[in-house]
Amino acid sequence: MCRTLVTPRAEARPYLLCKPVLSLGGLSRNEGASLSQSPDIAVNDLAPNADDSTAQPQSETQAQTNAGVARATGVLALGNIASRVLGLAREVALTNLFGASRAVDAFNYAILVPKTLYDLLIAGHINSAIIPVLSEVVTKEGEQALWKLLSVLFSLVTAVVSLIMLLLMIFAPAVISVISSGSDGATQALATDLLRLISPALLFLSLFAVFSGTLYALRSFSLPAFAGAVFNGGVVIGTVLLAPAPIVTAAINGGNVTWGFARPDWGIQSAAFGWLIGAVAQLALQLPGLNLTRLRFTFNWGHPAIVRIGRLYAPVLASLVIDTFVRTFSYNLASQTGVGSVSYMNWATTLIQFPQGLVATAISIAILPTLSRQAVIWQGLRNTGGDHAEGEKAFKDTLGLGLRLSITLMIPAAVGLFVLAIPIIRLLFEHGAFTAADSVITAHALRLYLIGLPFAAVDLLLVYAFYAQQDTLTPALIGLVSLVVYTLVAVALLPTYGLFSLMIADSTKHVVHATLSAIVLAVRMGGLGKQNLLLTVIKAGTAAAAMGAAAVITEPYLEQIIGTAGLLREAALVGASAAVSVGVFAAAAWLLKLSEFRWIVGLIGSRMRR
Repeated sequence: MCRTLVTPRAEARPYLLCKPVLSLGGLSRNEGASLSQSPDIAVNDLAPNADDSTAQPQSETQAQTNAGVARATGVLALGNIASRVLGLAREVALTNLFGASRAVDAFNYAILVPKTLYDLLIAGHINSAIIPVLSEVVTKEGEQALWKLLSVLFSLVTAVVSLIMLLLMIFAPAVISVISSGSDGATQALATDLLRLISPALLFLSLFAVFSGTLYALRSFSLPAFAGAVFNGGVVIGTVLLAPAPIVTAAINGGNVTWGFARPDWGIQSAAFGWLIGAVAQLALQLPGLNLTRLRFTFNWGHPAIVRIGRLYAPVLASLVIDTFVRTFSYNLASQTGVGSVSYMNWATTLIQFPQGLVATAISIAILPTLSRQAVIWQGLRNTGGDHAEGEKAFKDTLGLGLRLSITLMIPAAVGLFVLAIPIIRLLFEHGAFTAADSVITAHALRLYLIGLPFAAVDLLLVYAFYAQQDTLTPALIGLVSLVVYTLVAVALLPTYGLFSLMIADSTKHVVHATLSAIVLAVRMGGLGKQNLLLTVIKAGTAAAAMGAAAVITEPYLEQIIGTAGLLREAALVGASAAVSVGVFAAAAWLLKLSEFRWIVGLIGSRMRR
């Protein structure tokens, strides 16, 4: 029995989906090839039908899968680059206008609340439940069933989040007092006003998550990929254009006049308005990719797929609730280590999110829809008594590709950022109210975070492998163990290392989580196949070590030649140091025959020749 499967674009021709399903999505080899011309759809991830006499060997099919994943990763990486650049611009705007001040601390406390609620209620659904379930629905039941499900999700999210938003406005003082108990009354009062102003953004963020998750499930990546850039751009515009003029002060000391320039604390409201602008803009960006005329406000909240999403998300929600308490606890610890500590932590986090978003997040999101479809086929073959070895191998090979790519790119990124931390921070932040002392503290925090960065990148892919198999309980339990480790390490080291104990604890948490995830997944799947992961780690680590050594040796000489006086010189120094580092890594990786690096270079070269 066959059903029609329609692609996300209305003008695209339909495809037949038959049972028993022996290929991901039921697409034939020729149909998959035609879809591959769309930059929005990571296709060719589909194995040929078992009864297709012209089926190609698995190696060719996996090569097509790799190419499809690479295209999707490229789109997501470009979006993440734009998002991170504008995210840095957002932080630069804050530091230049307000510095490490009470106003910035209050703003960080205020945005922590909607960010946390968004993570708890919506964001965790996207990768753990929405994409796997929507992928299954569109694969098995077709597009019309998907739109019915989207209407239910839209209605449910709108109703629930609107109620939460109202309660948040009412109880804002109590919420702020909980997360900022170590701050003074003026900071808490300002944070309360900011929270009430920012609260409506929670609804726009939540609806964006539902729509972007739908586009990801349909393997349409372009619009969601650039949503973060649009959001950060909105924050920058609001912060810069709406900020009040600085107040000029003069202090006379022994006949000398010292002039001061500072903006009033209430001026930080400009950043709050920027948050609202960004949230609305990124939601609007998703609308062209969706046919909203098909949406209906419905109260059919007992839809079977909604029940599955809820069942899958329950363990994730439990782990996120615990993580929220731990995060609140971390902010309380940070607030006890001195004024500006929360800001140092956030600036370091902003920098580490650049490679994490560019590499780990892009690869993971690009692979998740493919892994979900491969898991459906693998499970279907096992349930029907078919030969599931091919489906198992496809799943492992796709996961192995993601792991090798993450290792190849993340290790040198961590080493480079570690070595060049001071020049980069000086270039991006050390202007206006941000001082050289602030750069040193932020660099220390960043370097401690970077220790766990490669583990975090690998761990994200391993967690998504569980999600693709619609198993959210196992990663939640592993996450609980890692949070216990984080808390113990942070408390034990706080008296000695102060703020930096939180960064040490965070890196330890990622090491523990990645290690446990790898062990459990390997045991469950009987290993990951011959993925050459250890060899990739050795080669990438060796090339990155050579790169780091070159950066350490050449950076002082480049600083003497170029200097650091002025923004252009700082940019030239960072650019020259980065060029030397990348060149050394590329040469070392090529000499070591790091296959993933050569593959990436080949893909880039082929795209440029077109």
